[in-house]
Amino acid sequence: MSKKGRVLVAMSGGVDSSVAAVMLHEEGYEVIGITMKTWDYASSGSSSKETGCCSLDSINDARALAVSYGFPHYILDIREEFGNFVIDNFVEEYLAGRTPNPCVLCNTHIKWEALIKRANHLDCEFIATGHYANIRKENNRQVISKGKDESKDQSYVLWGVSQANLARTMLPLGKFHKSEIKQMAIDMGQQELAAKSESYEICFVPDNDYRAFLKHQVPTLEKEVDGGEFVLRDGTVIGKHKGYPFYTVGQRKGLEIALGEPMFVLEILPESNRVVLGKIDELHRSKAIVRGFNLVKYASIPDPIESLTKIRYKDKGTMSTIVESGDEIIVDFYEPVSGLAPGQSAVFYEGNDLIGGGIISRS
Repeated sequence: MSKKGRVLVAMSGGVDSSVAAVMLHEEGYEVIGITMKTWDYASSGSSSKETGCCSLDSINDARALAVSYGFPHYILDIREEFGNFVIDNFVEEYLAGRTPNPCVLCNTHIKWEALIKRANHLDCEFIATGHYANIRKENNRQVISKGKDESKDQSYVLWGVSQANLARTMLPLGKFHKSEIKQMAIDMGQQELAAKSESYEICFVPDNDYRAFLKHQVPTLEKEVDGGEFVLRDGTVIGKHKGYPFYTVGQRKGLEIALGEPMFVLEILPESNRVVLGKIDELHRSKAIVRGFNLVKYASIPDPIESLTKIRYKDKGTMSTIVESGDEIIVDFYEPVSGLAPGQSAVFYEGNDLIGGGIISRS
């Protein structure tokens, strides 16, 4: 074994994880590559060609790179665990009138656990991924901070990773810009890898059409929920919709209703199959209740502290105070935020450091 140790690197076949693996290999770590098969499009009823991290092409690209650098590569089939947890949760959340965040759940409960389990089996001290974020140890805590390239920062999706798993995690790309990583790939002679397009879609939803995916997963769904009512806050019925699971809080486009001014989804009521609509100012919220949280920088938050709170991955964030109260975190925003969707993640920052995060329960 290398003096630096053995590290299991999650390789999706894309430029980021590939460069991360080579970077660690050249730094003297004993690298073992692993590609996780989480999903296949055939299971979703799609006839489209598979793309992204689960495709055969991506798996072959990851293996070819490992072979060219002389380190082992394995394929880990976690489709059963992934489907049982991530897919089931995805469907259940929409049926409950919430908007799920599957990438966070996958990282927290599937990918990291699967990597650690396999790392133990292969006597690897560390695991590594191609996420753009940083980890350091401070005050006996593993602290995640934003990546240097803030436009690519992925700390938002890592809030749920446990302290024990973070202690064994390496994130080699956190101190680089994406442009630097692409140049490294070119310098490695991997021009095609550097030119690969990135996908921002949910990996198991073909063509990013979550409505079609829900219909395939629950064949009776469309018939059961079609024809529900659009209503205003006061209960006034203003039209019919195609089923409450096919709408999300904050949605404006695709409502197919004309009222002379833009209308937005304010609330989803699954019990009555109603979708509440209103004007943009009615979307504004000053408070959020967050549950199922995980703290990263601190062990607890007994007193209110100031935080930049992000309620979506690409959200620039809003200053707030947060305080822990039993099994909830109460967020008070300094300015009203729009589109606070139950089921999505609220993630808290102190400067560049990740305080923690959780699931928005209500506002």
